[in-house]
Amino acid sequence: MKENIYKEYIEILREELVPAMGCTEPIALAYGAAKAREVLGAMPERITAKCSGNIIKNVRCVTIPNSGGMVGIAAGVVLGAVGGDSSKMMEVLEGVNSSHIQKTRELLAKNVCSVELLDTPVVLHIILEMEAEGNQVVLEIKHDHTNITKIQKNDQVIYENKEKGQESHQADRSLLNLEDIKEFADTVKLEDVQDIIEKQISCNMAIAREGMTGKYGLGIGRVIMESYPPSILTKMRSLTAAASEARMGGCDLPVIINSGSGNQGIASSVPLAVYARELELPDYILYRALVFSNLLTVYQKTYIGKLSAFCGAVSASCASGAAITYMVGGSMDRIKKTIENTLANIPGIICDGAKISCAAKIASSLDASFLAHHLAMNDQAYAPFTGIIQEEVSETIMSVGAIGKEGMKETDKEILKIMIGSEK
Repeated sequence: MKENIYKEYIEILREELVPAMGCTEPIALAYGAAKAREVLGAMPERITAKCSGNIIKNVRCVTIPNSGGMVGIAAGVVLGAVGGDSSKMMEVLEGVNSSHIQKTRELLAKNVCSVELLDTPVVLHIILEMEAEGNQVVLEIKHDHTNITKIQKNDQVIYENKEKGQESHQADRSLLNLEDIKEFADTVKLEDVQDIIEKQISCNMAIAREGMTGKYGLGIGRVIMESYPPSILTKMRSLTAAASEARMGGCDLPVIINSGSGNQGIASSVPLAVYARELELPDYILYRALVFSNLLTVYQKTYIGKLSAFCGAVSASCASGAAITYMVGGSMDRIKKTIENTLANIPGIICDGAKISCAAKIASSLDASFLAHHLAMNDQAYAPFTGIIQEEVSETIMSVGAIGKEGMKETDKEILKIMIGSEK
């Protein structure tokens, strides 16, 4: 394939497949707080966390890793300020210890952190205001979880993003398309991606195994495994759901994320690792299928955006199903059919925030994508213009993206209104 596209696809994988500990939204808050505290040069006496609706939605119900079971925006911010290391990026809380947790609880008891809903059109938007010893730091994050756009100390701007607040990606995601993704997966030199893919397998399978202990949430992985007939699909669904539940339930093991989401990183990788191991497929087939799945997930999310009222498990599970078709030698036509069959079925799953029930949505989405795969392998697919299905698969992906990004904006507002109202 063209050298420039090859290089860009490698860079996309390196930018997207990075480790994160815990749900990415509270980790973004902890990262911003750790950085603001470093600039402030003292333990904060007062913090105001201004967050967009999607940040509030995705932090409200998840347990923060390395926190001793704490939940919520204020806890994530204060823990990041007390014990976070911003140089660790999305693993900012890796070094938190018991004394940090105790100090965090003391500060939370004093109500040092207040939370405000930020009126902003940017779905991923955080402004942290931190004060101590007569000094103030204001730090802003926009669009991406670690994309600091501005830092101001007192009246002096000490950092401002030259991209005018846009994501600081280097690789050109507009080059993504299904044909080139398949060609890249077919031809990529494995030594160019092996380190990324092997880390994704090891990290995401480790948290899947941890989730199967049943210590987190409802123990969904074990329930699926014990309640359904033994099959590859049962094992895929149970391990993938278990990984998500552990992550949402406060497990401190890192996950290799995709499109800013640990759940999407899990759903686009764990099913393939399980499938390949069950069929005893060689590593190179699994690696190429994971390259395909990861890039197809990013391709879909390019149209939807990082955060939306559209459940990201749908996009990642759709990619997994298509990658299974790819893995078993399915033609491009059958790969397209797998994508269309999935998107004809489950694009209506809403995102009502990050929480342990995301694991159930992943299990349901994988069920749909595996059905889509089997239909495609029997050369069955829904005809163009059946519902939102378009004549070309690229048009279908763009249409789903438009629904998720634009069409569901009002849905997102209603979800947030219900969630906030339920706390009163």
